[in-house]
Amino acid sequence: MIRFLQKENRLTKALFVVIIGAASVSMVVYLIPGLSGQGGSSADTFAVVYPHWYSRYLASGEVISQQKVAQLATQRVQQQYPQYAGNPMIMNMIEPQVGQQLVQQQILLDEAEKLGIRVTDADVRQYLQTGPPGQVLFPNGKFIGQDRYAALIQSRFDITVADFEDSVKHDIAMRRLQSLITAGVTVSEKEVRDLYLKNNVKIKFDYAVISSDDLSKQINPSDADLEAFFKKNAARYATAVPEQRTITYFAFTPDNVPGGAPQPTPQEIQQYYTAHQSEYSVPEQARARHILIKVDQGADAKTDAAAKAKAEALLKQIQGGANFADLAKKNSDDPGSKDTGGELGFAQRGRMVPEFDNAIFTQKIGDTKIIKTQYGYHIVQVEERQQAHAQSLAEVLPTIQATLIRQKSSAAQQSYAQALTSEAMKNGLDETAAAHHLQLVTTPPIAQQGVIAGLPDSATLLSKAFQSKQGDPAQSAPTGEGYAIFQVTGITAAHAPTFADWKSHVLDDYRAEQLPALLRQKTTDLANQAHTTNDLAKAAKAVGATVKTSDLVGQTGQVPQLGELGQVAPQLFDLAPGNISGPISAGRTGVVAKIIDKQAPSADEITKNFDQTRDQVLDQRRGEAFQVFASNIINDYKTHKRVLFNAKSKSPEVPGE
Repeated sequence: MIRFLQKENRLTKALFVVIIGAASVSMVVYLIPGLSGQGGSSADTFAVVYPHWYSRYLASGEVISQQKVAQLATQRVQQQYPQYAGNPMIMNMIEPQVGQQLVQQQILLDEAEKLGIRVTDADVRQYLQTGPPGQVLFPNGKFIGQDRYAALIQSRFDITVADFEDSVKHDIAMRRLQSLITAGVTVSEKEVRDLYLKNNVKIKFDYAVISSDDLSKQINPSDADLEAFFKKNAARYATAVPEQRTITYFAFTPDNVPGGAPQPTPQEIQQYYTAHQSEYSVPEQARARHILIKVDQGADAKTDAAAKAKAEALLKQIQGGANFADLAKKNSDDPGSKDTGGELGFAQRGRMVPEFDNAIFTQKIGDTKIIKTQYGYHIVQVEERQQAHAQSLAEVLPTIQATLIRQKSSAAQQSYAQALTSEAMKNGLDETAAAHHLQLVTTPPIAQQGVIAGLPDSATLLSKAFQSKQGDPAQSAPTGEGYAIFQVTGITAAHAPTFADWKSHVLDDYRAEQLPALLRQKTTDLANQAHTTNDLAKAAKAVGATVKTSDLVGQTGQVPQLGELGQVAPQLFDLAPGNISGPISAGRTGVVAKIIDKQAPSADEITKNFDQTRDQVLDQRRGEAFQVFASNIINDYKTHKRVLFNAKSKSPEVPGE
């Protein structure tokens, strides 16, 4: 199915900003060091914030519950890190951050109220209708209805409408507070022009590169030097050879299981089909093809009319007997379907944008019509529709048989492995292996990250082996193609290698230690020679460096073997054409550059981008100003003990306290 016709998850995008944005103090206040402490309160209390100095005496603080912290932390993980949802370790990391952000938010909301900032229910309704959520909650200006609204909020965020609207209210208050505090922040015209000029100068340069990989090969110490290095770093190599285990095992595959592959009975197949009936339901779906004549949103009337006329002309050709697929390949603007003649395959109801979805489920099969969506004009032909139905047992029989055989085979293997393990505990590995005509193998010493050559997958076996002691009873472990029954029969502790055995590693370590200083020295020598001779190419040849030429690049430009220019070598933008730089360290390379061209943006270009640049600078300075304000307020609350954390809460520790 073509991607652009599918609905975007606009609800989550529009509303998640409110839910998590408000919890993160409108994404303006960040974790401010030093906000933590200890105290006593109920088990469900994460912290209490006291808006006034006398609030503690009146016990009238704002309570932030541990339940709310956990709820928001869960939402954040599910939205931002779904792969870690339910992971206790991740939750233990996220919850303190969310809790601290809620505390900071409450402090700033209290300050907003003191400054006279009020948010009414009418403000919330207006934001929901005219702000980002409006496109979802008020499509075409019409409210989707209270029941559907509540269901959407519940399904997406697992909270009530009241809690959601509280988050909206907090978000509006925070934005108003930021606007009030930063209203006086300004930036001069000269600052804007100077900044744009600085950030948009482009340069082109030759640069000589000394590679660490090449330089490393020039470090060739004698055996005496290496042995001295080995002895000097004895502590480093004390456990260089990791702990190893010798393992004795025998393994079996499914072919060795007595009785062979078990076959499911007709009764078992019927039972499985009945129990999994919902999996075999096929929803209503339609198969269609289309030709798209694309019209960008916001296009003028002339462009729209031209696209419509082209679509109508193609429709006439199809109605006159022209081949639909050929016309799609030549004319469609949908790259996902044009090469297949416009074919989209089957689509379930509700998966396409509304206009297209309506066409393929209401249009007469075989008819070809023109519809318009946000992407342009579509010539749509419905080829087939299927009503919702359940697949019969005969249709899904091969799938069920394969599933049951796999399940039965797995159970039989596991049962056989348990029986062999019990027998090996009683009679020993060797006697048990012989009794069942299985080969007994003893491995050489193997590290935990090693592999057992005779097994398809030895990871589980090795993991278990390194949790066992020598002589422990026999165990079993899956191998990817059956099971292995094993015992640890030898343990070699981690130890230092001999110099002879570890010589190649010692050479690598020696080179790695010597390399940074050598690279700096070689790059400095290159720069000195280039300045003395004013000839970068000649200096590069003398030290064995490679000369390259960059493209015309700006601050964010990526240069091979150098990196992002503004980060690695911003000093190059201060040089004039013909100037040679000093030594530049770029991690694994040393570089010296000579500027060959420098282009500054024109006055017209600066003027054209003036407003955008000014807005960017203002946003940055307002953010910084609000951060200072927030930090001062929050530190004041801390100093005067107007934040009390539950002693058992997971609030972050304070450095230095």
